[in-house]
Amino acid sequence: MTSDANRNSLDGLLHYLSEVRAFDFTGYKRATLTRRVDKRMQQLGIADHEDYVDYLQVHPEEFEHLFNTILINVTSFFRDPDMWEALRERIPEIADRAAGREIRVWSAGCAGGQEAYSAVMLFAEHFGIDTVGDKLKVYATDIDNDALEQARQAVYTERELDSVPDDYLAKYFENNSRGKTIRAELRRIVIFGRHDLLSDPPISRNDLVLCRNTLMYFNTDVQTQLVGRLHYSLADEGVLVLGKVESLLGQQGLFNVLDAKQRMFSKVPRSSLRSRLLALGGPAFTNPYGPVDDSNLADLAFEHHATAHLLLDRTGALVAANAASRSLFGLSPDVLGRPFQDLEVSYRPVELRSSIDRVRAERASVTHQEVERFTPSGDVTYFDISITALENDGQDAGILISFADTTGHHQTQDELEQTHRELETAYEELQSTNEELETTNEELQSTIEELETTNEELQSTNEELETMNEELSSTNEEFQSINDELRDRTAEFNSVNAYMESVLKSVEMSVIVVDVNLNVQVWNGLSFEMWGLRPEEVEGKSILTLDIGFPVEVLSGPIRLALSENRPTDSVEVAALSRRGHPMQCRARITPLVGQTATTDGAIILIEEVRSGDARMD
Repeated sequence: MTSDANRNSLDGLLHYLSEVRAFDFTGYKRATLTRRVDKRMQQLGIADHEDYVDYLQVHPEEFEHLFNTILINVTSFFRDPDMWEALRERIPEIADRAAGREIRVWSAGCAGGQEAYSAVMLFAEHFGIDTVGDKLKVYATDIDNDALEQARQAVYTERELDSVPDDYLAKYFENNSRGKTIRAELRRIVIFGRHDLLSDPPISRNDLVLCRNTLMYFNTDVQTQLVGRLHYSLADEGVLVLGKVESLLGQQGLFNVLDAKQRMFSKVPRSSLRSRLLALGGPAFTNPYGPVDDSNLADLAFEHHATAHLLLDRTGALVAANAASRSLFGLSPDVLGRPFQDLEVSYRPVELRSSIDRVRAERASVTHQEVERFTPSGDVTYFDISITALENDGQDAGILISFADTTGHHQTQDELEQTHRELETAYEELQSTNEELETTNEELQSTIEELETTNEELQSTNEELETMNEELSSTNEEFQSINDELRDRTAEFNSVNAYMESVLKSVEMSVIVVDVNLNVQVWNGLSFEMWGLRPEEVEGKSILTLDIGFPVEVLSGPIRLALSENRPTDSVEVAALSRRGHPMQCRARITPLVGQTATTDGAIILIEEVRSGDARMD
């Protein structure tokens, strides 16, 4: 893409931003603006400004990222310490001028609020932290809403507080979970608000305006406009502080220089301007020795005066012309006594007749400045022509016409103006170069801070991963501990189970355990020997449904009684058949199974074969 096409496409993007979001970036320096926009486009992989406009239309959240890229918020507490020391020395003077009223301070382009709070701390040092709130009001403005939100929170990290003196940290900051914050009584002094220096009215009647490293982002025309706005915002003799590479091009008449090195200026009061204008005119000269009566001396002075003079009487006739005027206009002695209006000098190089009539009518002097006159050789000379009415005892005595040659002065003035323009152009170029260098430095500083932030984020991510790894290791150890515990319990359970199996095998009875639903839970070895069913064939089935040689239906009532009353039942004797079909007499007894919570979890059924004379179950 050619440079013209690229410029046109960038203009289209800027116009779109102005129309959609009311952000006017046209006054920003084109080189800086192009770099910042291209940086954001490169991050997204977009090469064309028109494509970027399409992207903004589809992704409105991108506006915030673009503005954060363009608006470089590089600042710190007490940035450029020499300037703050110079300002600290001027605070008593500012306080004296504002005696009896509240001091007003405006921090324009405040970014994260560090500059505004730095000013508050200086005034708190002068007035004391307990009284500064009654004597000071600070207005801090910026175009970046995100920066303003950070400034309102007033929470700063240790790295952001590196430039704050230790005693200031102790007096003016409090600990916060995210770092340190400005004390509440100081935060209440500062009012933060969004403000566009180019379009919003300036805050007025300020005793101090801090606008540092803000003008340098704008072109020369906009800088001149902004300096005029800052001048309006100041009270008489109010102090303006600019960035170390910024100056007041073409606006020196509005400010006095307080400290050129620290870019500190004071507003020229309106009364002082009037005094300077009045001083241009002084009292009329009077001869302390009285009037001069020697008429011959006066005639000699008139004749040999370096300025050309013509003298007219009350009738308008030329009555005297000194040597300079005769030489200048080629007047011969015979013209004396002739009406002035008939002479060439009355209308060339400028029309004088109407001016003479005006002087006679109004009794006031008339002056024609910078009148051009071409000599016969073709050169140009310049004159200031003055026409003055002469009076004698209040009566019209005549007219004096003076021709002051200003050719040399005019040439000198042209040369001075040309030299001044050349110097101003060179100075502006140098200033622009300095501002470009400072802007580049700001961008480098911003890049360094971004890299530091990225490094911190990577460090934080690494720490987070390490923490997660430790948490996973801890969880693994817990699982391992649980697994060991389960293994131990399993071994214990197997041991108990083997023990119970051994006990059940040693009991010469059929032992059957059922749950509250009468489903078989335990079926010992003797039960298999007596009834012919293995444990896996009966476990989980209702005992009342089993097809064995024992009449299980007679157990229904005693089992339910044991479950309901939680006590052993009386034994029951019934006739049964063994698994081989041999008849036998059996005795059954039901005992409730009590669990760990003292509730009945089931019943234990003990069945044995009854032999004659056997009393083992009694």
